[in-house]
Amino acid sequence: MAEGSRSSLQRRLFGWLMLPLVLALPVLGTALYEQVRHSAQSWLDEGLEDTALTLAGQIDVRSGEPRIDVSATMDRALRFDRQDDVFYLVLAPRGEVLQGDAGLAELQPRPAPQAAGHSHYGDVRLRGRELRLVQLGHDCGTGVCQILVAETLHKRDALQSEIGSSVALNGAALALLLALAGWWAIRQGLAPLTGLSAELEHRDLHRLTPLAARLPRELVPLQAAFNRLFERLARAAGAQREFLADAAHQLRTPLTSLQTEIELAMLEPHDQRVDPLLERLRQRVVRSARLAQQLLSLARAEDRSVDVGQRIDLRDIATESGQDWAHRTLPAGVDLGFELAEAPALGHAFLLRELIENLIHNAVSYAGASARITVRCGSDAAGSWLEVEDNGPGIAPADRPAAMQRFRRGDAATGTGSGLGLAIAADIAARHGGRLELLDAHAGPGLRARLSLPPLPADPAPAA
Repeated sequence: MAEGSRSSLQRRLFGWLMLPLVLALPVLGTALYEQVRHSAQSWLDEGLEDTALTLAGQIDVRSGEPRIDVSATMDRALRFDRQDDVFYLVLAPRGEVLQGDAGLAELQPRPAPQAAGHSHYGDVRLRGRELRLVQLGHDCGTGVCQILVAETLHKRDALQSEIGSSVALNGAALALLLALAGWWAIRQGLAPLTGLSAELEHRDLHRLTPLAARLPRELVPLQAAFNRLFERLARAAGAQREFLADAAHQLRTPLTSLQTEIELAMLEPHDQRVDPLLERLRQRVVRSARLAQQLLSLARAEDRSVDVGQRIDLRDIATESGQDWAHRTLPAGVDLGFELAEAPALGHAFLLRELIENLIHNAVSYAGASARITVRCGSDAAGSWLEVEDNGPGIAPADRPAAMQRFRRGDAATGTGSGLGLAIAADIAARHGGRLELLDAHAGPGLRARLSLPPLPADPAPAA
């Protein structure tokens, strides 16, 4: 599946977490806005009612008829407002104007009279202007006086806009804060899963030990399932290695015996016309014996119980391989030489000798007639190294990665190999924490197979 089409668990969780917030935040914001707006409206309405109560306190009923006397100073004080125009009107019980703006009698809708001690708030219109009105009923002895106080809506509109902006801004900030907190919480919650994924990424058939990380309770069943899978894979891989080693071991003896019988038959008196047939049989048996040996080496290279931490010297191992090849019959014209220096490292002598054996055999098989093969080893600051170089046709750079895969041979290969030699050498190199590289020869055509091993660890300082 393409990377872009995969569903992200983190984004999915974040989406489900944000969905209630996206749905609830506008509702909560609207409710908060209405509540704050209502509180501000009530506060402003109380200011109007205070003005009406002040006017009620100025009504005099001692003469039997209600009278009110508002001085010019008090009138300015009652009408003072920095943003709005304030109007008031005091009516006698029978509707006569006692004081104020007579034009308020034209309010639409016309307010109904209020009982003594009762007040009423409402939005009204006066000659096309929107006003906020409070009407108060006041006992005037012979009846109930009506006191009306109204003002324009400039500060109310400004306050309403400010409340809306404040609620929207704070709601957006809260949503952003919750989104960031949710994203961080999800990342922290999924961190153990990310760590588990990273741990699994480094696992292979050679590292099937149980997962031991401390995980949240919800991931413990997943961890246990992986551990059971690793256990089954380890048993299957072990059975495969044992089968491979047993099969290779069982094949070596009869194949060696068959090779000996064919060589003895070639020495006995026989019709010379069957010589080509006997030679082909011998070569096939030699190749089969070599394949069995390589399969056995492959099983040993994959055996994790083999200790690769022994102190060895690549020069000694290469010397042993040289002595072994000195007793073999090389193809006509093939020159095998050694240029060896000290190359200390940690490893397993048998496996490293098998690596060198495979590299030399590969060079002898594919370098062709009149080939010059040189085995070198040494060490430098990066560690110890060993090279097997030939002047054969080599391998094209594009084909070199495939050449180190099992049962893969280069397109230009002419030998009779099985395609396992370089693969086994690469496995042994990796088993030792090193690497095998296929490079160009130092001069002219050919191939240079280079093994690089890590340097020896520093010796611990002596105790004081």
